[in-house]
Amino acid sequence: MVGPDSFKLEVMSIEEAILEKVRRLPPDKQSELLALADSLGAEARAKAPLRSPRGLWAGLDIDISEADVQELRHEMWKKFPRDL
Repeated sequence: MVGPDSFKLEVMSIEEAILEKVRRLPPDKQSELLALADSLGAEARAKAPLRSPRGLWAGLDIDISEADVQELRHEMWKKFPRDL
């Protein structure tokens, strides 16, 4: 839905739009919004970075060679139709 608020949002930054809306709220709702922003920030910081599979396999004594990969590829594709 396009209205006067959507036009204003295009002209101002998101930060300015949020600040404008927060200023219109009563103090109790501003406090509630601040608590929500804090929890969203903590949630974003709490996510651990993704680790590589090699790091995950480090303590499992797994050693996959290029020959192993080639053998598995050959096994997997040997019945695949070649006449496409």
